[in-house]
Amino acid sequence: MILDVQHLKKNFGKVHALTDVNLQLHSGEVLGFIGPNGAGKSTTIRAILGLIKETSGSVTVFGEDAWKDSVKIHKNLAYVPGDVYLWPNLTGGQTIDMLLRMSGQKHTEKTDDLIKEFKLDTSKKNRTYSKGNRQKVALIAACSTDVDLYIFDEPTSGLDPLNELIFQQRVAELKEQGKSVLLSSHILSEVEKMCDTISIIREGKVIETGSLESMQHLTRNVVAVKTASPVDGLDKTEGVHQLTFKNDQHTIAEFTVDSDKIGAVMEILTKCTILQLKTTPPTLEDLFLRYYHSDNGQKVGE
Repeated sequence: MILDVQHLKKNFGKVHALTDVNLQLHSGEVLGFIGPNGAGKSTTIRAILGLIKETSGSVTVFGEDAWKDSVKIHKNLAYVPGDVYLWPNLTGGQTIDMLLRMSGQKHTEKTDDLIKEFKLDTSKKNRTYSKGNRQKVALIAACSTDVDLYIFDEPTSGLDPLNELIFQQRVAELKEQGKSVLLSSHILSEVEKMCDTISIIREGKVIETGSLESMQHLTRNVVAVKTASPVDGLDKTEGVHQLTFKNDQHTIAEFTVDSDKIGAVMEILTKCTILQLKTTPPTLEDLFLRYYHSDNGQKVGE
């Protein structure tokens, strides 16, 4: 077990920032940690990094206590925050080299490859960099290091889509090398592409953990179908929701269906002779919005 967070609670005075956070990250695994801004992702990561002490519960990294053994733990992890602040009078290249030296690492050919991939002008001073370029400096330094755990907290904030893709490819390479990655994000497509396991945090509590496949039973497939003869009985079939017919003959229909009821629905459709069929599996966004459905109509997440 690379990371083990058990019943983590953190209070700031009377504010309960974290009420019950449980996370487990194994070797060679990419764990997606998702939730909207303010849900408790960064506070959890600060506890994992040993920057704040838990109110109760436990956080261990490499089997060591995250608070008491933080110096030892930091020798074997790389971290990129969502908003990077750099020394204004150093160049990007000087900063990358300094970050590597501080981690006991060296500037290697891999570092040069990353600089080329991200198209970073390392001769410019940090104070001239945009937010995206500051992120690139931190990502290049982190991905150049050879450690067992990589923690990324909203790492692609400020990056364009091409650089996001480069980051995703680098995470895939880390996974192939048996490294472990904790990726905190509110960009659902990013998590869906890269992560083996997903943990959803809401109001300081982890409310669901599992693979996307294992959680898809909680959401519904969208079905669009055209049949030769009228479809009757779907409205009375268990697991079918939001049924609408697109013609008076009832041969063109759209509906959603619970994943575990697809078999029964297909039996009904087959009897009507299917001419066209399109099914769309549930996405992480479907699952996420289910948990974050807001009664007051407020848009949550992204």
